[in-house]
Amino acid sequence: MAPPAAPMDDGTGLHGLQGKWGQMMRNVKTCLLGVLLPLAGAISTPAKAVEGAASLYVPGTGGPATAVMPPLEGVYFDDTIYIYNGSASASKEFVVGGNVVAGLDATIVADFLTTLVVPSTNFLGGTLSMGVTVPVGAPMIDANAVVTGPFGNLRSLNVHDSALVVGDPVFNTMLGWKAGKLHIQASSMVNIPVGHYREDQLANLALHRWAVDTSLALSLHDDESGWDLTGKAGVTFNGKNDYTEYDSGNEFHLEGSVEKALSKKFSIGAQGYWLKQISDDKSSGALLGAFRGEVVGVGGTAALNVTMGRSPATFRLRAFKELDATNRLKGEAFFLSLSLPLYMKMPPQ
Repeated sequence: MAPPAAPMDDGTGLHGLQGKWGQMMRNVKTCLLGVLLPLAGAISTPAKAVEGAASLYVPGTGGPATAVMPPLEGVYFDDTIYIYNGSASASKEFVVGGNVVAGLDATIVADFLTTLVVPSTNFLGGTLSMGVTVPVGAPMIDANAVVTGPFGNLRSLNVHDSALVVGDPVFNTMLGWKAGKLHIQASSMVNIPVGHYREDQLANLALHRWAVDTSLALSLHDDESGWDLTGKAGVTFNGKNDYTEYDSGNEFHLEGSVEKALSKKFSIGAQGYWLKQISDDKSSGALLGAFRGEVVGVGGTAALNVTMGRSPATFRLRAFKELDATNRLKGEAFFLSLSLPLYMKMPPQ
């Protein structure tokens, strides 16, 4: 979530900007090493596919101004409606809910509700935020055949499953700094497997496994010219689904975007993502063995800044087309987000 940012200063000249940059880098060195070292180690391992091809990190959730932190201490709210429609041919098999299924078609309509608290704008020289995301939605799954169930038995053909469920809550932490027009953000997400998981069923939002994502984002954000250039990279470390005995491998994700503000209210840009699994699936639940997964998507984004009551608010639309997918579903994704402050601690007059 990127609430409206405070006006950018001009750095007070070259020497002032160098001083800010040097102080910021001394403050963030330890935090950045904590993000980059596990990322670098994970990329060197081989690639396979996670259970159900469902990731904690949802590709497309990065984008313009990702690294721009809230300007003031306070409480912020983000509501993101997510719609995904994807499919795979009958020759492709996936492990979903402990079943091996083929000819998969999935439509997911979900609402991600996020509340963020900013307790400090001067923690290690930057802004700290913490929050929780709760997904609620209706996955709708169709399969031409359930090849085998948990005990190796043939289940059925032409299966449909749908449900209204609450997914696993996700705890978010972000720490960000800025020097002039450059913003840096280190972030983490922890998936807590306490959501509504439907055992032996195809339609689920809950991953039913512990998972941790660490990411690093950079945004070159210029309020004067209206340009924003953002990149984000990270690694998701997946745990084991104790019910299905499926121990999913880890994943690497990379996103990039460019956006231009056409006015104070409206901006438009382009965005793309790449997600690739970087370590092996393990345990008896990994019924397909070596199963490499990867997906690439491109699309556009637009934002509208408005005032709701006396609070600034931002509506953002993202739309993606997946151009290539290996051992994952291939389809289209849409995001519609509303971000606004619920409370901001205003500076003394």
